[in-house]
Amino acid sequence: MCGIVGYTGSDQAAPILLEGLEKLEYRGYDSAGLAVRRDDGEVQIVKAKGRLKVLEEKTNGGRALEGTCGIGHTRWATHGEPSEANAHPHCSDDLNVVAVHNGIIENYQELKEKLLKKGYQFYSSTDTEAAVKLIDYYYKKYLGTPVDALNHAMVRIRGSYALAVMFKEYPDEIYVARKDSPMIIGQEEGASYVASDVPAILKYTRNVYYIGNLEIGRLRKGEVTFYNLDGEEIQKERTAVEWDAEAAEKAGYEHFMMKEIHEQPRAVADTLHSFIRDGRIDLSEIGLTEEALREISRICIVACGSAYHVGMAAQYVIEDLAKIPVRVELASEFRYRRPLLDSGELVVIISQSGETADSLAALREAKAMGNRTLAIVNVVGSSIAREADQVFYTLAGPEIAVATTKAYSTQLIACYGLAVQAAMAREKITREEYERLIGELQSLPEKIEKIIEDKERLQWFAAKQAAAHDVFFIGRGIDYAISLEGSLKMKEISYIHSEAYAAGELKHGTISLIEEGTLVIGVLTQPRLYEKTVSNLVECKSRGAYLMGLTTYGNYNIEDTADFVTYIPKTDPHFAASLAVIPLQLIGYYVSVAKGLDVDKPRNLAKSVTVE
Repeated sequence: MCGIVGYTGSDQAAPILLEGLEKLEYRGYDSAGLAVRRDDGEVQIVKAKGRLKVLEEKTNGGRALEGTCGIGHTRWATHGEPSEANAHPHCSDDLNVVAVHNGIIENYQELKEKLLKKGYQFYSSTDTEAAVKLIDYYYKKYLGTPVDALNHAMVRIRGSYALAVMFKEYPDEIYVARKDSPMIIGQEEGASYVASDVPAILKYTRNVYYIGNLEIGRLRKGEVTFYNLDGEEIQKERTAVEWDAEAAEKAGYEHFMMKEIHEQPRAVADTLHSFIRDGRIDLSEIGLTEEALREISRICIVACGSAYHVGMAAQYVIEDLAKIPVRVELASEFRYRRPLLDSGELVVIISQSGETADSLAALREAKAMGNRTLAIVNVVGSSIAREADQVFYTLAGPEIAVATTKAYSTQLIACYGLAVQAAMAREKITREEYERLIGELQSLPEKIEKIIEDKERLQWFAAKQAAAHDVFFIGRGIDYAISLEGSLKMKEISYIHSEAYAAGELKHGTISLIEEGTLVIGVLTQPRLYEKTVSNLVECKSRGAYLMGLTTYGNYNIEDTADFVTYIPKTDPHFAASLAVIPLQLIGYYVSVAKGLDVDKPRNLAKSVTVE
C-alpha cells in the first residue's frame, strides 16, 4: 500500500525523491520520510506525520538534505498508528542499515523477540523495524555483502515486502528486494531509480526493469545488477514504458478523479481498438482463440472492490450471450473457501494495478489447482500480468485517483469483448447479431462523451445531497451490478453511508431502513426489468424516500415517480453498465467536492491494496 522511491546518481537526491513521492502519495498519506546519504557517508533521516507537504516544508523542498543517494517513503499505516516514530525510513541502532518497506511482515513479533535477545532496541510499533534490524543482524553476523544479508533475511521473513535498503559501507548504492509487493527499477546514463509505481520516475526515465519475486537488485549510478535468492547474478530484460508522462498530471482539472472521468471515452476507445480489427473481435494474441473459447466449461471471475463489480456485470453478460456458467468470487475470500474448480474452468483475475495482494493469491491458488488463468489488468509487467497464463491488457493509462473510474470502464470493455467473441465462437449468436454487438461496442465512447458533457445537472443535484446520512442504490440484474459500483463511489469519497440492494430484496428487511427524506437511487436500464424496478421505487416513495431515477432516453414516464431523473443514451442492454456508471461517478465526485473533502485521497484508503 505504501509508496517507495529511491535514487542514486549525480544530482541532489532529496528533491527527486520528493517529486517521486508526490506521484505516489495516492498509495498512502499517513506519514512520509526521507533518508539521504551525505558526501561524507553520514545518513540524514527526516520524517513527518501527515501529508507529504509537511515533509516538504520540513526539508525546504528537499534542499535541506544534501547528498546524491537516498530513499523515500509515503505510508499507509498497517502496523502501528500514524506517527513520526512509525514513519519510514527505519534504521538499525547504529545507522548501519536504513530501509523503507511496503507490505506486511507477518512474523515480525517472532523476529522482534529474537532481536531483542541479541541486544537490539525498538523505537516504533511497526513490522518494518524488525525486518531492518534483521538485515543488520545478518550483515554483521556473517561479515558478508548486502546481498548476503538480504538473502539470509528474506528466507526468514514471512509475508509480503518491497524493500529499498542503504548500507553505511556502500554509500552510493541502494539494494532492493521484493516478495508479492510491486517494485520497478529505472535506469539512465549515470543514474538509477526505484519506485513502487511507474509515474514516480517517468519524468527521468522510461527504461525499467520489473524485479521478480524473491529477487534482489543492486543499484549504482547508472548500473543495475540482479541476484536470485542464492546470491547468484541473474539477467533481466529491460522494458521501455510507453505511458505519456503528461497523462499522470492533472492537465488543468481540479482533481485527478475528474480528469480520469473525462479520459474514459478515449480509454474505452483505445481498449476497443486493441481487440476489434476489421469489424471483428480478435483475442488470439492473448491466447483466446475460437477453439480455446469453445473448450471453456465454466468461468470463475475473482476480484476485489470495483473490479469485483465489473465481474458482477460480466456474469450477466457472459451467461446471457455465450451461455457459459459464470460465478464471481471475492478475492479476499477465494482461498479460504477452498474453492472447487472444474478442470475446464477458466479463472479470470481482474485488477487495475495487477498487484492486489488478495487477487494475486487467488491467481496462484487457481494455478496450483491446474486451472488456466486469464488476467485483466491495466499495468504492463505487474505481478498478476507476469504470472497469469494469458493477459488482457486494458488501455486506461495511469490512474492516480484512489476511486477508480476509467480502469473500471476499460475492464468492462474487456469483459464485453470476451463475452461477444465467446458467444460467436460457441455459435450462440448469429453473424448478424455479432456484427450488431460490435457496432454497439464501438459506439460506446461517443455515448460516454455525451453523458460527461451534460454533467451540470448532476452537479446541481449532487450539491443538494451533501448533507445526506444514508443513500440506497437499487436495481435488478445488470442494474444491480451498476448499483454496487455507484454505492461504492458514494461511500469511498463522500463518507456517506450508502448501500446497494437488489431491488427485489427490499421487502426482505431492507425497506425498514427507509425514512422521510432518505435518498434512493434507482437504476433502470434493463427493458424487461424496468416496470418491476419502478414498482420498487414506488414502494420506497410511499415510505418517504426522495427518489432519483437513472434510465435510458425514452423512459419518460419515470418522471411520474422519481423526484429527479437523469437519462443516458440507449445501447444494447448488455452494455448498459458502461453508460450508467458515468452519472454515478459524477454524483459521487460532486457530493465529495460539495463537502470539501479530498476527492483523490479519501481517508483510510490507498490506490493499490498490496497487503492482505
